[in-house]
Amino acid sequence: MPRLPEYLKRPIIDTEKTKTVRRILKTKCLNTVCEGARCPNKSECYSANTATFLIMGNVCTRNCRYCNISSARPEPLDLDEPRHVAEAVKELGLKFAVITSVTRDDLPDGGAEHFKKCIEEIRKISDAKIEILTPDFKGNKEALNIIIKSNPDVFNHNIETVRSVFKKARPQGNYETSLEVLRYVKKNSDIVTKSGLMIGLGEEINDIEKTLVDLKEAGVDIITIGQYIQPSKQHLEVAKYYSLEEFEELKILARKIGIRNYQIGPLVRSSYHAFSSFESASLK
Repeated sequence: MPRLPEYLKRPIIDTEKTKTVRRILKTKCLNTVCEGARCPNKSECYSANTATFLIMGNVCTRNCRYCNISSARPEPLDLDEPRHVAEAVKELGLKFAVITSVTRDDLPDGGAEHFKKCIEEIRKISDAKIEILTPDFKGNKEALNIIIKSNPDVFNHNIETVRSVFKKARPQGNYETSLEVLRYVKKNSDIVTKSGLMIGLGEEINDIEKTLVDLKEAGVDIITIGQYIQPSKQHLEVAKYYSLEEFEELKILARKIGIRNYQIGPLVRSSYHAFSSFESASLK
């Protein structure tokens, strides 16, 4: 496996702001994808008084081979969680809240109603814009209708990787199902849609181009691309670290395809600079 380039290393930052964020999350008994997925931008986001809330527990019913979140039998839903998320959003003074979840295939609606309750509770006490990053709900249209009716400002569902390596990385997912989820939300609402993928799993540049075209054709408004970093030796190995120059070439490719709103770079993750991406997409 190639060695981790210097530009992918981030220093650990511990300030009063990062301590405040950790304290609020701990007090409200909340999980974050920042911790669960070992996000490299955690310190930067904490310093900016933000975090991506991870709802419905910290274990997943799926076992994607790139993800650091554990796969196990989940606990029952915490019915107080939506209120706690809303209180944390208010205490942190967020203008833009990002909510994601583990996949809950054990629930009939995949957790769609729980997402809806989180959105409703936030809007009771805050004017923050809300982005939700959801699993695929197995393509369940009834679940997607619940999400659409809750009217988040941004609906995000990550394709995660290109078609050619999809089954290797996401054995319990389906590339076409993910595309159809994005198409359905765009077709049946005016919600800003978003998706993202990791690179470095063995794909070729033409695979990336095909996926960008697929996302564009699905009506996706915002696209993110970042470098895959192996969380542990038990996860998929990195096939390639893309250079900074190659990431610049991917920006050119995205523009050529007609994608106007994107975050593309080595350390870009799904909710990286989410507010600025939303503002940009909303002005188009």
